[in-house]
Amino acid sequence: MKRVKITEKQTINNRAAKSEMKTTIRRFDEALQAGDAVVTEKTYLTAVSTVDHAAAKGLIHKKARNGAVTPVRFSNLGVPQRYALFSCFTV
Repeated sequence: MKRVKITEKQTINNRAAKSEMKTTIRRFDEALQAGDAVVTEKTYLTAVSTVDHAAAKGLIHKKARNGAVTPVRFSNLGVPQRYALFSCFTV
């Protein structure tokens, strides 16, 4: 019975974390479509941080984060590439 309760708590926490990750990626995509460099920069850093945290916790595979928030999409806006260094993404 104890293991069932622990699993239920973990499931709830994992769902919340995955939902947060998807939301930050969606916000980044929306900001990228809007074309506002300042907002895109902030949402990019937030999305990268959230995806990296999810990968570190095992919610997603570590290699799966490479496609989530790629610096290539961000660089098309004309913002410096130095922000790509905050994550472990490969260009």
